[in-house]
Amino acid sequence: MALETVIGLEIHVELATKTKIFCNCANEFGAPPNTHVCPVCMGSPGVLPVLNEEALGLGIRAALALNCEVRRDSKFDRKNYFYPDNPKAYQISQYDEPIGEHGYVEIMVGEEKRRIGITRVHLEEDAGKLNHAAFEDASYVDFNRAGVPLIEIVSEPDIRSAEEARLFLEELKAIMQYCLISDCKMEEGSLRCDANISLRPVGQETLGTKTEIKNMNSFRNVQRGLEYERSRQAAMLGAGESISQQTLRWDEASATTVVMRSKEDAHDYRYFPDPDLPRIRLAEEYIEERGREIPELPSARRDRFERGYGLPAYDAGVLTAMRSLADYFDETAKHVTDPKTASNLIMGEILAYLNAAGKDIANLPMRPRQLADLIGLVEDGTISTKIAKDVLKGMMSSGKDANAIIAEQGLVQISDEGQLREIALRVIAANPKSVADYLAGKDKAIGALVGQVMKETKGKANPQLINKIIAELIRQA
Repeated sequence: MALETVIGLEIHVELATKTKIFCNCANEFGAPPNTHVCPVCMGSPGVLPVLNEEALGLGIRAALALNCEVRRDSKFDRKNYFYPDNPKAYQISQYDEPIGEHGYVEIMVGEEKRRIGITRVHLEEDAGKLNHAAFEDASYVDFNRAGVPLIEIVSEPDIRSAEEARLFLEELKAIMQYCLISDCKMEEGSLRCDANISLRPVGQETLGTKTEIKNMNSFRNVQRGLEYERSRQAAMLGAGESISQQTLRWDEASATTVVMRSKEDAHDYRYFPDPDLPRIRLAEEYIEERGREIPELPSARRDRFERGYGLPAYDAGVLTAMRSLADYFDETAKHVTDPKTASNLIMGEILAYLNAAGKDIANLPMRPRQLADLIGLVEDGTISTKIAKDVLKGMMSSGKDANAIIAEQGLVQISDEGQLREIALRVIAANPKSVADYLAGKDKAIGALVGQVMKETKGKANPQLINKIIAELIRQA
């Protein structure tokens, strides 16, 4: 029996506000445990929450960027549950009247464009964090994260493979970062994903029984967890067994899913409107203002890079994956004649340097105009491509201009024909076999001779000119 995979994602995104959603405590990662807490976020009796307008604005910006309809009238609810990291025993969230609904994100799966529906975008507060690993016989709770503003983005069950889930998450992350809604650092918990997966016979409309994999901390683990769970469910259905609705976690060490608990349904949370928070009523002007805050989004920028700069789709995809990288390339490309050269250097040497150093391109000392100037020096023959890569290393580490490094290290390309002719004559005389091979029709033999000239000049010879000189000297001999 052929089975179809049905996947829906629930993504929690921490909003990049200065303070928490209902109090004035700092929204800051990495502080000592339980130092950013107050009676409001700790749920003390008698305290009243006050909505952070910055969080509301970012939530609306996110909903608009995801093509959602923004509700003009919405409310907060209480979602009741007890966990040790939830001091109030309820979470302030949105249930039946979220700020955004009925949106979508488009992704490319191979050559096919797929539209993944967004069911809802709603605001809520985060819970605290349990720490287990460092303690043998106890778990400790850090409440710094309690009350941090979140949006939860719930997709439609439109995803049909683990790869599609990863592609969707990558696009969603890029949109959130482009719009300055969140830094989306999964390692710090500012983007977390739960995945619902079920199988059904191909052609069947009714959904199968789903399982949910909680809090996966990387796109790779999302894909691996969903691939494993699909295989597990397929094997059970093939053996005539039924699937139980359960909440699972991904165990990276064993590369398997592990049961946490039976899955709750909405009625288990006993939602009701929060009596301490007024309804949210939005003016049209306020929504329009949030819409004007949305920049050129990743998909539009990819299209522009392909059409405007003539880049291959692969280059455009890599360069637009992060806003800072796309900004850097965009600014460099304005000042060069061949944007593909800039693309090659950024995707090659520059990204390799940044990855090794653990840096973001926004922190690179070398600015885009400096890179453009370096490319110009190659184009006008001042330095060779090989020398340019050496100069680039110095520019990235020091922030110095290309001309300054070239002058310091004496790296100007040798383009004097007389000087190169003398060197070429010596190399030809010292390598009679290569000369004979070239005369016998082995055109590649000239490469060995050019290499000897480059070695003697420490890479400074103009390679195009030395090729021409050597060929002429051999033919004249």
